[in-house]
Amino acid sequence: MRKYGEGQEKKLIQVVCNQCGRPLKVENGYLKEYCFSADTVFGYFSRKDGVRHHFDLCEECYDALTAGFALEAEEQEETELL
Repeated sequence: MRKYGEGQEKKLIQVVCNQCGRPLKVENGYLKEYCFSADTVFGYFSRKDGVRHHFDLCEECYDALTAGFALEAEEQEETELL
């Protein structure tokens, strides 16, 4: 869950893990720790047609989620980080 400031500056002020509720570190509008962010809009043939879901997970909750996968997530090393 993300909260942004009001007015012209829509600066990021808070990020909270949707799973465990832990606030993640934000300084001067920038997230200072890893956060998995998911954003999807459900389309036709879904029970949620036209509904958007967004959530954020801290690294620990992301690891717990992916540990339960029947098939492991594909992994590859990146040399340039944004």
